[in-house]
Amino acid sequence: MPELEPLTGVEAKDNASEIIRDIVADYRTSEGRTIARDGLKEKLSGASPADIKEKSIDALRQTARLLDTKSPDQSQAVKLWLRDIGERVAEASKEGGFLGFGGVRVSEAEKATLNEISDALGLTG
Repeated sequence: MPELEPLTGVEAKDNASEIIRDIVADYRTSEGRTIARDGLKEKLSGASPADIKEKSIDALRQTARLLDTKSPDQSQAVKLWLRDIGERVAEASKEGGFLGFGGVRVSEAEKATLNEISDALGLTG
């Protein structure tokens, strides 16, 4: 598995929630990235792409419930941040096209997954 890249940009936001700052601070350390990587390997090892997606959406549902229960004042900010990460990943490269021409920034499947992410985090409706 490739080395996970440190998160950037969040630390520049003065209004970032304490939880987001703590997550970013942990992830910036080698130990934090190792824990994240090993946890993902354990949870997703041997899973099919469909299973990985479902387990990830379920983890977001659990995260949303935990945030709402343990830190309701910061819950919305963290959920929006998590959704933003998903949107940035979906927009990272074009789908389709030829030799860099044409294509779409976010595919229909990615849009559907982004909707699932929003639903799991309780950010729709």
